[in-house]
Amino acid sequence: MPVSPAPSKSARPAAPAVHATPVVNPSVRKWVDECVDLCKPDDIYYCNGSIEEREALFDQGVRDGVFIKLNQQKLPGCYLHRSNPNDVARSEHLTFICTPSQDMAGVTNNWIETKAGYAKLLPLFDGSMRGRTMYVIPFVMGPIGSPLAKVGVQLTDSLYVAVSMGLMTRMGDVAWRQLGQSDEFTRCLHSVLDVNPDRRYVCHFPLDNTIWSVGSGYGGNALLGKKCLALRIASFLGQQQGWMAEHMLLMGATAPGGEKTYVAAAFPSACGKTNFAMLIPPKKYRDQGWKITTVGDDIVWMWVDEKSGRVRAINPEAGYFGVVPGTNERTNPNAMAAMGHDAIYTNVALLPDGDVWWEGKTKAPPAECVDWTGQKWTPDSGRKAAHPNSRFTAPARNNPAIDPAWDDPNGVEVAAIVFGGRRSRTVPLVYQAFNWLHGVYLGATMGSETTAAATGAVGVVRRDPMAMLPFIGYNIRDYFVHWMRMRRRMTDCPRIFHVNWFRQDADGNYLWPGFGENMRVLKWIIDRSHGRAYAKETMLGWMPKAGDLDLEGLDISPAQIDALQSVDANEFKAEILSQEELFLKLAGDLPKEFVFQRELLIARL
Repeated sequence: MPVSPAPSKSARPAAPAVHATPVVNPSVRKWVDECVDLCKPDDIYYCNGSIEEREALFDQGVRDGVFIKLNQQKLPGCYLHRSNPNDVARSEHLTFICTPSQDMAGVTNNWIETKAGYAKLLPLFDGSMRGRTMYVIPFVMGPIGSPLAKVGVQLTDSLYVAVSMGLMTRMGDVAWRQLGQSDEFTRCLHSVLDVNPDRRYVCHFPLDNTIWSVGSGYGGNALLGKKCLALRIASFLGQQQGWMAEHMLLMGATAPGGEKTYVAAAFPSACGKTNFAMLIPPKKYRDQGWKITTVGDDIVWMWVDEKSGRVRAINPEAGYFGVVPGTNERTNPNAMAAMGHDAIYTNVALLPDGDVWWEGKTKAPPAECVDWTGQKWTPDSGRKAAHPNSRFTAPARNNPAIDPAWDDPNGVEVAAIVFGGRRSRTVPLVYQAFNWLHGVYLGATMGSETTAAATGAVGVVRRDPMAMLPFIGYNIRDYFVHWMRMRRRMTDCPRIFHVNWFRQDADGNYLWPGFGENMRVLKWIIDRSHGRAYAKETMLGWMPKAGDLDLEGLDISPAQIDALQSVDANEFKAEILSQEELFLKLAGDLPKEFVFQRELLIARL
């Protein structure tokens, strides 16, 4: 099976840009020359980000077997990509933070000493691009001109990566203009090498603002502007420079009177993050004039505006890299529209007419298709047609619900921050933190239950602080302290909430309908953030009283609402004990504020 082979010199597309370097920045030129000497590519191609270039690269990818052109009447501008079966997800156990001391990386990261990290990877990169083309990809994370916008340059031998970075970032000559003569850019070096898991590493060097990734072509390991730069490196830069890089969605809610409220939310995987970011309100709310728009579905960079003392945020990405299984016109019509044109599908099934399919797209499976490994598939095959982690990559502008300010360099003002996990018991539908420090504690102790599809065991609670556990680029102790210290910069901080859409009754039935109906909870959150909704004080935080949530039109009894919002003191004592797993890891590094919040909670219980 082809694994994103880089094109040879003779197969290089007739792109509109000249192949001689357009780079006048001496720091970039020096670094590229060093990497060329190391990787020894047969050719170098500088990407300019034009539409003509993208089309030429896709055409070349079809010739080389990297892409399959899909039915252009049904899916205009769309292509299918298949990755190696051993290369279908982020390789967290092969992802390292490389710093002079292990304390800088902390107990939750894999660590390699800086010099040892370079020494391990240099032999792998030596000659890794011989016979291939090195693509030089300049890109910007964040709206052009934003105070937080960061420039990166990725060198790669993957045509799939070159095209995908054009969808996921602001890529091309615009990055050279943003960078100017500065030497502050993230140096991203990537080679698929031979896609051997034994020679696969994703290494971050935060002190050098450098990322080296080798042996993988999967997006999470190879699109270095995404998790690697926008979270791991950016979280470190944010801690140094006084801002925050978080694994959050960012949405706008416009009320019937025109009031606009922006909400950021952090959910672990399988907790409805993309669905919430692209929420479509129930008909009742739409008729009233409510409108939900998406700024971003995955990553948020936040800072405190010096004039207002309030938190502002941007989405550093320019596209979506979303999971498709389970996505359909009912669960997320906006995502379906976003991937309907000019998108890349990865590891989905191919239908006879050139359309694509995955489990959950339609109620009935197709009679036959070609599965994600390139083999014939029927419903009796006994295996999935699409990989469980199959993906779509699409420009953010494709989203019909994109927020008008999604590309605003000044960002948007954040009124509320929401944390939430998948919990079948114990945790109520929604409650509000008493204050910022209490909210940070809620985010730090957030847990989510695993599913059988993911682990083979149901109901195992895994702690995922702020949904950031795999993405904190430095010591988690310092990360928690940074969250608390950010409060000092604010004169009016966002209100913090916790939600749980997944609570079940004794028979395993969900008590809350979820999806678009989450608008009812969101409205209470918005009203609380503006100080105009009632709540009652409980042992966990501020909760809506009976009648504070709009339930008109829902087939939910008062008893179900009571069950959704009930808190059993004994169950929550067990919850506190299960939080010890994280705290024991931190040992003596646990911030004293967390000890205080924990003792307050125990006292209230």
